[in-house]
Amino acid sequence: MAVRKRAAGKKGKSGERGGRHPSPGISPRGQRALERVRKICLALPDATEKEAWGAPTFRVRDKLFCHFHENHHGDGRIAIWCKATRDEQELLVQSQSKVFFIPPYVGPSGWVGMILHQPDWKLAKEILTQGYRMNASKKQIALLEESET
Repeated sequence: MAVRKRAAGKKGKSGERGGRHPSPGISPRGQRALERVRKICLALPDATEKEAWGAPTFRVRDKLFCHFHENHHGDGRIAIWCKATRDEQELLVQSQSKVFFIPPYVGPSGWVGMILHQPDWKLAKEILTQGYRMNASKKQIALLEESET
């Protein structure tokens, strides 16, 4: 069964949602960042958005590759948590500690957090795409590579 993106603003049974639907509890600045993240993620083959733990998440094959957060447990950040390897996490956090951090809960598995206060959207797209690739099927990766040429 193919995973489909939801139409803009429509929410499915499992909390899946397409672009442009405002998420409750997110500031206008956070909404703008979320819209950019949503645009990047939902452009990836078969990617979907699903609300989980009270926040937007992005998945492929129902496997999480990005979690959007604003002020998670009062940390004051607008950020994404992205699936990554432990080596990528270490490199990013050590080289750009003002932008990248080790997120709670998923950090020990190699995930990396990226602060979106003054984001480099090209870098964010690279991080999101790499996380997507870690969960995508060979067919989805081939579709992605085809779309990049």
